[in-house]
Amino acid sequence: MPTFEESLKRTAGEINNRISELLPQPDGPEARVIEAMRYAMEAPGKRLRPFLIVQSGRLFGIETEKMNRVAVALECVHTFSLIHDDLPCMDDDDLRRGRPTVHKAFDEATAVLAGDALLAFAFELLGSERTHQDPFVRCELVTHMSKAVGAHGMIGGQMIDLSIQTLPQDIPTITRLQRLKTGALFAFACESGAIMGRAGRDSRHALDAYAHDLGLAFQIADDILDVEGSSEELGKAAQKDDDAGKATFISILGLDRAKAQAQMLADQAKCHLDMFDERADLLREAADFVVKRRN
Repeated sequence: MPTFEESLKRTAGEINNRISELLPQPDGPEARVIEAMRYAMEAPGKRLRPFLIVQSGRLFGIETEKMNRVAVALECVHTFSLIHDDLPCMDDDDLRRGRPTVHKAFDEATAVLAGDALLAFAFELLGSERTHQDPFVRCELVTHMSKAVGAHGMIGGQMIDLSIQTLPQDIPTITRLQRLKTGALFAFACESGAIMGRAGRDSRHALDAYAHDLGLAFQIADDILDVEGSSEELGKAAQKDDDAGKATFISILGLDRAKAQAQMLADQAKCHLDMFDERADLLREAADFVVKRRN
C-alpha cells in the first residue's frame, strides 16, 4: 500500500501528464494565449484538488481516466482563479508557485485571456463524452462546477475578499469568505466522484461535510503559513495579508488558537468519512496533510 505522500506525488505526475496531453498546442496567430495557458497550468504544484477528485472517485469505482479528466478541468478552474487573483487590479502579485505570475511573464491582457480560456476549456472537458457516457452525469458535473465557480462560489468569495475592509472583521465574515473562495472548489472535488458514481444522498452529504471542514482547515493553514513561512517556501510573497491590514483567522483568533482550530477541523473532517471505512484512509490523511504542510 503506497503512503499518502507517494499517492499524492503519483497523482500529481499523472495529472501533469494529462494536462500536457489535453491542453491545446500553441499554433497559429492565437498561439500566445495558449502558451500562457500552458505556462500557468504546467507550473509546479501539489495538485491537491485533483488528488481529492481521484480519491473520491475510487470510493465509487470510477475509472481513473475519467476522474483524471475531471481533475484537469478543476485544475483549469483553479489556475484561472490564480491568474486573475494575481492581476494588478486584484492582489497585484509578481510571484506564483516560484515563478513570475502570468501577467509578468506575458502581459496583463494575455493573462486575462488565458484565464478566460482555461475556464472555458474546463467546461469543454466536463461536457465531453470521454469524461462520462451519461449526459445527465455530464450536465450535473457542469452544473455543480458552475455553482462552485460563480457569484455564490469562488468568484463571490473573491468579491468579499476585495471588500473585506468594509465588512465586519469577525469569524462569520471570514468563514463565509473562505467557504466560498476556497471551500467551493474543495466541495466540487470531493463530490465529483459521488456524482459520477450516481451515489445516494448520505454519501454526498458526508463528502460535502468533509470538504467543508477540510477547506476551512486548509485556509487557516494558509493564513498560518503567510505569517510563519518565507517567500522561498511558499513560492509567492509572504505576509501580504498582514501588510495589507486584511482580517484573517490569525488576526482574529491569534496564532495558537488558529492552529488549534485548524487541527480541530481536520479531525472533524475525518469523522465525516466513517461510512466509507478504510476505503477513505487517503482522504483522512489528506486532512492531516493540509494542516501540517509547509507550502
